[in-house]
Amino acid sequence: MTDASKGIAAMVLACVVWGLSPLYYDQLVHVPALEVVSYRTVWSLIFFAAVLALQGRLRVLIAAVSDWPSLRRIALAAVMIGTNWSVFIWSIGHGHATEASLGYYIFPLVAVLLGRVILGEALLAAQWLAVAIACAAVLVLTVGLGAAPWIALSIAATFGLYGLIKKRLDMGPVVSVTAEMLILLPIAVIWIAVNGAPVMGGWSVTTHLLLALSGPLTATPLILFSYAARRVRLSTVGLLQYLNPTLQFGCAVLYFAEPFTPWHGVAFPLIWLALAVYSAASLRQERALRRAASKSSNPAATVI
Repeated sequence: MTDASKGIAAMVLACVVWGLSPLYYDQLVHVPALEVVSYRTVWSLIFFAAVLALQGRLRVLIAAVSDWPSLRRIALAAVMIGTNWSVFIWSIGHGHATEASLGYYIFPLVAVLLGRVILGEALLAAQWLAVAIACAAVLVLTVGLGAAPWIALSIAATFGLYGLIKKRLDMGPVVSVTAEMLILLPIAVIWIAVNGAPVMGGWSVTTHLLLALSGPLTATPLILFSYAARRVRLSTVGLLQYLNPTLQFGCAVLYFAEPFTPWHGVAFPLIWLALAVYSAASLRQERALRRAASKSSNPAATVI
């Protein structure tokens, strides 16, 4: 198996874990969302710290949290991912898994818009069209349901901002996520002590085991994603990521049997169309960049 094939397999596996995670967190609906997030933070930190210790890279973590400019960005990233987790887990426990999947569908387009507004990245006309179609989908849901899809927008915005912050962090994913969990740890411990400790004695062994396994569940797909990103073209990674919200959508409609209104029937195809337009434009852009790079590396080919 080639490196590219291994990378694709890793990416698919990561997306399957992410996409089917609603089924996992559905087993914890009797635990309040913020308690789940708190335990997830603690166990994720333990797991990631163990990985770094085995790699002999704990010094890198210490250096990361000792640098004030990096620490500020890590803290912002921690707030974004903590909020994202809280909204996602709350939505699973309150019958809004469909909206959560919509948020992860919208996220790539939010990331594109953030890149344009904050980083000044140029957008192709087709990419602007994709953003406009996505906005139309959100407008359809807002008018049809009588309220904006705040869960979807919150998930897309927090994950988009999280990606933007991470883009400016010069450190690997395992180190940065461990640092984020380290920053969230005091809040998580206090929350568990005040809210979780009085009732945790009444939870079953299965509940405690599920909470503990949320650490590896968080870490494994991120490590797989990191492995894939180094071996697969960015456009391929982007396309494969749509497997995540597609599986979440399937869980919401087929397993949780959440209502799928006619307004959803209009909005979701619009989002899928926007993603198709965006993906096609990104593929064309990447091919053009590769051709330009090929010509610049072989000047003789341009003189015929």
